[in-house]
Amino acid sequence: MSLELRIRLARRHGGFSQASLAAAVGVQRSAVSHWEASPGKSPSAAHLREIAMATGVQFEWLATGRGKMNLSQEVEMDSIAAAEALLVDDPLELRLISAFRDSSPRARVPLVEIAEELAGSRVGRPRGTGRT
Repeated sequence: MSLELRIRLARRHGGFSQASLAAAVGVQRSAVSHWEASPGKSPSAAHLREIAMATGVQFEWLATGRGKMNLSQEVEMDSIAAAEALLVDDPLELRLISAFRDSSPRARVPLVEIAEELAGSRVGRPRGTGRT
């Protein structure tokens, strides 16, 4: 089964129109249309991850066609992606991570640049010289 067809099946499985999936992923509707077209353009890994999360299908199935489309209820809670796990004890750090995740894709780069600028000026390091 082609990637284009898996994306279309995932979208329908999640009950999304092309426009509503595009909004959930943070892209234009035309991007979803291109992803579902044959031959279509392939979405980035980050967009595939967002599609999988929004539609409730397994990332591996969506990206490769291997495995099952979705997990059984008893396995679902044990399969939380490491990227989604929050190992944060500091409430301010948690607020920063939440603000980043809640922001639009276009706003994320400026947010990171602002945080880097503030961190650099706070400890006396010029911008662009990270820790080694």
